[in-house]
Amino acid sequence: MSEKITVYILVNTQVGKEDEVLKAIRSMEFVEEAYVVYGEFDIIAKLKLPALELLEQAVSNIRKMGGVTKTSTLITSSR
Repeated sequence: MSEKITVYILVNTQVGKEDEVLKAIRSMEFVEEAYVVYGEFDIIAKLKLPALELLEQAVSNIRKMGGVTKTSTLITSSR
């Protein structure tokens, strides 16, 4: 079995939408952890994907959520 890919998705939301978006992200498949953070982004989510091909759908699902204004995706290295 191949190793899962760990991805972090940083999310900006409209003001006051953080909790709503956080709840929706936490309910998504492959999401291991998600938190409200302070700084440039509002939410950070950690996903473990069985295949990189699933990343596009996961990111697309987050971008389509009401209240999401921006995302940035970080794919971890295997080393």
